[in-house]
Amino acid sequence: MPISSLPSPYGIGTLGAEARKFVDFLAAGGQSRWQVLPLGPTSYGDSPYQSFSSFAGNPYFIDLDILAQWGLLEPEEYQSVSWGDDPQRVDYETLYKKRFNVLRLACSRLSRGNKFEMRGTLWGADWLEDYALFMALKDKYGGICWLEWPEGIRLRQPQAMEQARKELRTEVDFWRWVQHLFYAQWWDLKEYANQKGVSIIGDLPIYVALDSADVWANPEQFQLDETGHPTEVAGCPPDAFTADGQLWGNPLFNWEKMQEEGYSWWLKRIAWQFQLYDTLRIDHFRGFDEYYAIPYGDKTARHGRWRPGPGIHFFKTVNKALGKKDIIAEDLGFLTPSVHKLLKASGYPGMKVLEFAFDDRYSDSDYLPHHYPNHCVVYAGTHDNDTIQGWLGSASKKSLSFAKAYLRLNKREGYHWGMMRAGWASPADLAVMQLQDILGLGSEARMNTPSTLGNNWQWRALPGAFDEALAKRLYREMRVYQRLPKAPKKKRPAKAR
Repeated sequence: MPISSLPSPYGIGTLGAEARKFVDFLAAGGQSRWQVLPLGPTSYGDSPYQSFSSFAGNPYFIDLDILAQWGLLEPEEYQSVSWGDDPQRVDYETLYKKRFNVLRLACSRLSRGNKFEMRGTLWGADWLEDYALFMALKDKYGGICWLEWPEGIRLRQPQAMEQARKELRTEVDFWRWVQHLFYAQWWDLKEYANQKGVSIIGDLPIYVALDSADVWANPEQFQLDETGHPTEVAGCPPDAFTADGQLWGNPLFNWEKMQEEGYSWWLKRIAWQFQLYDTLRIDHFRGFDEYYAIPYGDKTARHGRWRPGPGIHFFKTVNKALGKKDIIAEDLGFLTPSVHKLLKASGYPGMKVLEFAFDDRYSDSDYLPHHYPNHCVVYAGTHDNDTIQGWLGSASKKSLSFAKAYLRLNKREGYHWGMMRAGWASPADLAVMQLQDILGLGSEARMNTPSTLGNNWQWRALPGAFDEALAKRLYREMRVYQRLPKAPKKKRPAKAR
């Protein structure tokens, strides 16, 4: 359940009361995990996988009612604003035009000495100053990519950097305070969830956006030329689904340089994620084995080539520096024997997607539940797939017939409940279902259709969608399949001496 998809009267889901209601629903439904999409500030296309920073939080998620409780806003300053006409869709254009005006009011009161005491975890965060200056510069230059900025600031020449910091001091302060507000609310919400027995699964894209503070502030970590432009970019090769492949456009990592430095940038990135989440899903795991490199400027992914990634040495370095972390590997797609070897060596659980199991082109798919090992995570579908009801409506006759027979689907139970039941009944140690599927929604609630622009990342739940009756039904399913959270063991009282 993405934060953006929570109900809210302010145009998008936030870290406020509805998020806590959702945690209460999860706890009542016998759920122990809440998986979210990446929390970073979104850029063009509104994708949480294309963010201005790997470290910053999305300003849109800051709850305005909480800011009012903190004395930073008056209710009429935001309740009278129209945040969009459709409570089931996020209107990102409206948010972009209106939300920052409200946040500037709140931050101006902070900077004028409001007595609100900020939680101090962000003080000293080495990413924050670069991010705040990056966003201030983006505003100054009308939102254009940093590669189009004047040469001095684009290449971070000392004199230009010093001048920008002086000139944009007020704006830099604003972007810095926004992050303090976000993280004060996020950590309060996470603490609330953990106290209710719900841990948070985060999502880390393997790549960062080209137009990001990450690349601008750390150009040596990426495959860039002397002007700052990428030499090659990320994507996927052509396959049976996409004749031209997928051209993602993200800059590729300079793995040789990173290895020389002990992967220090990556260690900071992963360590920060574990300040935000209890468990981390790492997207596009196969990119650590091999990554697909496409010449910069190509219009398709046809002429890319595979290059070796850092392999198991990277994960050994992570474990040595940070300790063994609770990580899920997104190992979907075409996998070579070397990727399977890397997954096994890493010790991380991989992912199984039920919708993939019934593709009529594969007679005995590894995604069928009877093939699952215990050490995996099963999903009915992910944010990149159609909902169960949508998939059932678009699947071929042969695929649908096989799914009905294998899963024993029937209308009385509901086809979506039947597919989710297969995940809960499987040997997988962890089963994660999308809220859209628990609600039985169709393709109108699909979160993302890869390689398209338009209606992605917009779906929102209506108020009251996750109610007591639904929680009770979930709880019954968890009890039947022995997936209820285990109560912590009580410590024996010390014997009197």
